[in-house]
Amino acid sequence: MSVDKKMIRAFLALAGFALVTAVPAETAVKKPAAKSATARKKAAAKKKPAAAKVEAPPPVLSDGATRVVDWVASAKDNHALPYIVIDKQGAAAYLFDARGKMLDHAPVLIGIAPGDDATPGIGAKSLAEIGPAEKTTPAGRFLAKFGMAAGKQRVLWVDYATSVALHTIPPGNPKEKRKERMLSPEIEDNRITFGCINVPKVFHAKVSPLFGKKGGYVYILPDSKPIEQVFPRLRVQPFLNAATRVDSGAGQ
Repeated sequence: MSVDKKMIRAFLALAGFALVTAVPAETAVKKPAAKSATARKKAAAKKKPAAAKVEAPPPVLSDGATRVVDWVASAKDNHALPYIVIDKQGAAAYLFDARGKMLDHAPVLIGIAPGDDATPGIGAKSLAEIGPAEKTTPAGRFLAKFGMAAGKQRVLWVDYATSVALHTIPPGNPKEKRKERMLSPEIEDNRITFGCINVPKVFHAKVSPLFGKKGGYVYILPDSKPIEQVFPRLRVQPFLNAATRVDSGAGQ
């Protein structure tokens, strides 16, 4: 009897061993496959917080430009059209949509001669006939539209009668160094054109779709004239603003 028990135990031990060794490979615990370097980088990138977008500070407008911008917005002088404010003394341009939101600003090149009036009949002269003192960018309020100029160049005609247009830097005399002048932090060297307004390509690309259909307004600030003489409504705008505040109850 004791022999039989020993034999049974031995048999069971052998059977158990066989069962263990007969476990299929599929039922074994698998280790997770190691992630590739690309997968590890993607996972790390997802964990990193998104970098905050740094916005450029708003431009600092001159007192004259600020007055004109405020007047146009409050009086709706742009008649629901986009507009550009040119500050000649600051050699800068500011682009606004029809609602008065500033979309862009950029340095500009303007007429080489200071002055706020165009010479009578200058639009009929060739470039060679224009004297140094006549190369001015006139001040005022202009309804501007796109059209064709010499050389089949598409320009924004600010004042067609006096041949004043807004466009990018034209290919011309390299000695003028117009690109360098535009990028220079100095303002004095931005006076180099015959009277037209040169703007960067990026700025012009934003003007084109806005002014493409119905056009828009261009407000050019003066060099020497009183700003109220160029834009007479500025004289009464403070009174209109005060009346608006009273009507709305802001003054109570």
